[in-house]
Amino acid sequence: MKIEEEIKQSQFKSPLHRLIVNLMYTNNWLCDSQMRLLKPFGLTVPQYNVLRILRGQHPQPVKINDITERMMDKMSNASRLVDKLVSKKLVLRTECPSDRRAVDVLIDEKGLALLKKIDEAQDNWELQFKAYEGLKADELNAMLNDFRSVATDD
Repeated sequence: MKIEEEIKQSQFKSPLHRLIVNLMYTNNWLCDSQMRLLKPFGLTVPQYNVLRILRGQHPQPVKINDITERMMDKMSNASRLVDKLVSKKLVLRTECPSDRRAVDVLIDEKGLALLKKIDEAQDNWELQFKAYEGLKADELNAMLNDFRSVATDD
């Protein structure tokens, strides 16, 4: 469905404005869809992001600051997210032996097993976008990377 139909707006001040609105709407749509996918697993999108970061470094521990740098949502509080994952017994949080002020975080077996289940659901969810595999995906990724590279943060 076209963005005009989705938000019931027939005109935009420019094609660029239409693109920006479309990107924002699409991002929200994807995030909402991911939230619904993760809900049965008892995770939020930011918690899932932290678990995936930890799995990518496994079996090495990751410091909270490193998690923060790698998160997709820079507004998320990584320390609070890790605390939630610790309470769910999905990760371990320990004092860093080389720097007592730092904290090491390590995904445990229960966290890895949960991610394996989510991977299956995620793979099924991604099937709806199969038409964008290969060259189309590469082109769209390049365009999005380019779009972000010319933007300045305020």
